[in-house]
Amino acid sequence: MTNKQLKIIKRFSKILKQLNCREYMHHYGPKKYMFIHHIFALLMKEVLKLSFRRCEEILRMFEIKVPTYSALCKCRKRIPFELWNSFLKLTAGLNHKIVAVDSTGFSRTNPSYHYVKRIATKKPIKNYAKLSAFFDLPTRKFTALRIRVKPRHDMKDINYLLKMSLPKAKLFGDSAYDAESIHEKCFELKVQTIIKPRKNVKKGFYRRKQMKGYSDEEYHQRSLIESGFGSLKRKYGGSVSGKNLKSVRTELYCKAIAHNLNLVC
Repeated sequence: MTNKQLKIIKRFSKILKQLNCREYMHHYGPKKYMFIHHIFALLMKEVLKLSFRRCEEILRMFEIKVPTYSALCKCRKRIPFELWNSFLKLTAGLNHKIVAVDSTGFSRTNPSYHYVKRIATKKPIKNYAKLSAFFDLPTRKFTALRIRVKPRHDMKDINYLLKMSLPKAKLFGDSAYDAESIHEKCFELKVQTIIKPRKNVKKGFYRRKQMKGYSDEEYHQRSLIESGFGSLKRKYGGSVSGKNLKSVRTELYCKAIAHNLNLVC
């Protein structure tokens, strides 16, 4: 095992100690593989863009202790969501002043378009996994995620994201988030909204109050979250292989955590 791999494992171990996680996944299990081995393998699967079988083979090739591919597939559904959320918060930091919000989609199929063209068929159509996220603009890190396996409007997730990671100063967003309820919520939390106004919409007491601090020049900082999504998809893939919400959530949290830790493949 190289020094870099040892440093990464030690870093994961420190984070798990801060989260006060148990050493093994199951209290009555055989105690063959520690919890750090499962977390490390799941993260490496996303970083290297591998299947479970290939991930096991490559890690064993480098003499890294790793559970079998079937155990990895099962464990990603058993790891509680609260643990992934806490893991993300520790990698992103705690105090976030300037945050942008946006959403993107991850394909749930990943065909070879060469063979799709060869067999003269249409592109496979399937519902995408939707990721809504808070992105810290100064540090370029993801601070909170909301994952859905069915399409929903962007505004449905804003209250959840504010609860998970409250910005201290400003919240940037595009015109999809220009709603009176969002302006009111942020005004009560003493957060200045920098949200592009929708056309021909001027009503709203709290919208008018928040628009006093709006600036077109400052709004263009919002595009940094688009760069963050682009970086996430280029480095760790723009598709997910999970078939249900728990497995899709695990994959996307691993991608975001790897991005925050700067685990470039």
